[in-house]
Amino acid sequence: MGRILAIDYGKKRTGLAVTDCLRITANPLLTINTNELIPWLRDYFQREPVDEVVIGHPTQLNGQESASMQWIRPFMELFKRTFPDMPLKTFDERFTSTLAHRAMIDGGLTKTQRQDKAMVDKIAACIILEDYLSSKL
Repeated sequence: MGRILAIDYGKKRTGLAVTDCLRITANPLLTINTNELIPWLRDYFQREPVDEVVIGHPTQLNGQESASMQWIRPFMELFKRTFPDMPLKTFDERFTSTLAHRAMIDGGLTKTQRQDKAMVDKIAACIILEDYLSSKL
């Protein structure tokens, strides 16, 4: 059984999280510069068995898509062209950044550590993945 990879796509940085091989736990992986994402994914897919990818789908409180979909949609199209056999699913990512900040506070990180946007991005990707896994139960 392959892993599930989650993407918290951003204009500048993208957070990534991945399940263990049994798909029981979600773990923050890394934050990468968005312009390096496709080559990194190509390499990762060659090294690790991944069965599907989940990308955060940002929506507003009223259910409308957020403005950041203008960057996410083109990436999704590029992903599908680059990895045509890899399933790509979207999953609601509302409040993941807020939840990531809360997790950092609860984890005892200092204010300076909580301002690390790269840390927030990979934790947000992990929350997307945890929520996705929970929805499959």
